[in-house]
Amino acid sequence: MTGLCVAQFKRAIVSPALAHIGLDGDAAVNLLTGTALVESGLTYVAQVVAGGTGPARGLWQMEPFTHDDIWTTFLSDARLASLRGAVLDLLSRWQSRVAQLPGNLPYACAMARLKYYRAPEVLPAADDAAGQCRYWKSNYNTSLGAGTADSTHIALFQQAIEA
Repeated sequence: MTGLCVAQFKRAIVSPALAHIGLDGDAAVNLLTGTALVESGLTYVAQVVAGGTGPARGLWQMEPFTHDDIWTTFLSDARLASLRGAVLDLLSRWQSRVAQLPGNLPYACAMARLKYYRAPEVLPAADDAAGQCRYWKSNYNTSLGAGTADSTHIALFQQAIEA
């Protein structure tokens, strides 16, 4: 059970956000939908840890350090002015950038896509749930994260593909 309808989330949030920044396509849309499913169950906007909440925020559970690093070491590159402008289009004016991760879904989606965009590997095929899950584990959750590329998580990526 998830907090949001997966198909609506995929069509109304993920697909338009990725199209706006020019980093869309079926593989990316399925990957970002699956990532939100495994990271938050499309329910939690603050990381749930024993004893309270952790630093990760939003449906993609991005940590502030990761968010800020994308702005500092990647989007600051003058060659990426068009991409930076597209991401800035998604921001509201009343909160800091990192504070928008929980409530500004298109912005949070774009930032999660940029984390993947910086990965050296090519995106797995749009219909490869196991490959997308492994890609998530190695490039988003990383070896330091608690997630695993197991059958439970693969099933969530399959759900994203079928939505």
